[in-house]
Amino acid sequence: MSRRAVTLTVASVLVLVLALAGSLMPVPYVVLMPGPTSNTLGSNDKGEPLIKIDGRPTYPDQGHLNFTTVTYRGGPGGRIDLITALRGWLESEVAVVPEETVFPKNESPEQVDQENTRQMRDSQESAEAAALNELKIPISTQVLVDSVQKGKPADGKIRPGDEVLAVDGTKTGTVSQVTELVAKRKPGDRVTVTVRRDGKEEKIDLTTAAIPDDKGGQRPMVGIVLGDRYKFPFKIDISVGDIGGPSAGLMFSLAIVDKLTPGALTGGKFIAGTGTITPEGRVGPIGGIQQKLIAARRAGATVFLTPKDNCADAMSARPDGLRLVRADTLHGAVESINALNGAKGTIPSCEGS
Repeated sequence: MSRRAVTLTVASVLVLVLALAGSLMPVPYVVLMPGPTSNTLGSNDKGEPLIKIDGRPTYPDQGHLNFTTVTYRGGPGGRIDLITALRGWLESEVAVVPEETVFPKNESPEQVDQENTRQMRDSQESAEAAALNELKIPISTQVLVDSVQKGKPADGKIRPGDEVLAVDGTKTGTVSQVTELVAKRKPGDRVTVTVRRDGKEEKIDLTTAAIPDDKGGQRPMVGIVLGDRYKFPFKIDISVGDIGGPSAGLMFSLAIVDKLTPGALTGGKFIAGTGTITPEGRVGPIGGIQQKLIAARRAGATVFLTPKDNCADAMSARPDGLRLVRADTLHGAVESINALNGAKGTIPSCEGS
């Protein structure tokens, strides 16, 4: 065998060995891919209405208001190999991101799933509140205890699920009100928290403690984590299965507005979109915008509602045939859709955002 043939043989073997090693070498990256989309005006996987409203007249709708999702491969429980990561970097429809982008350090995959589920639940409630605020339908709030910190003043006295009604006799209706009233005390001061538990009101006396790591040692705490919960005048059920995260908020709100108002908001168009929503109707940015655009266009969407802070990335990844409409607020998104259907008004674009 000639020296040239030997060299080629050795080189081929080395390439094969390296390829084999690469295919087996796990790397701390995650591949993001276009996920399924769901029409908020349609049905879920069980054939039930994705959004169901009881106790209030609803109106027929048509067309699509799809929320979009991102799926992934990899993670601490099953890392991708080097070859898969390299292939992903070359594909335009996927993104390869560091593992901690999806799985923060010191959090298990189970904890990430739990957090995503919590975010979806909160997103649905915020979407309901935003829609009713947009329609000027009165709603009220209540302050519930989400958790109690071990070893803190409230431990063993206040329970998760308690509704906080007052602090030192002053009625409270929001988390910020409770926080402000407690903040008026000093560590070591007595504070009385009135709660509703199992339908009964109780007054609970606590002694405030200093917030850990507070250099001045003057900021008080009682050791409870609170959440605002809304009391709606009728029932709204949103059923999306095991999908998590907060990014469908805008589309949920639009669907609720559509169902509660005469006429089809979409005018029969296939509209998709994404964005978090606050109870006041502000739209926030999300992750995976490129993959969501691809998923929407594949499903048939011709219009995509895009949070302002995602516009730059969306413009660089916009598929042919998909119009990007900037959505800053729920009210603005409703007006933009009306304008798409011939009503007066401007249609904000992502260009120049």
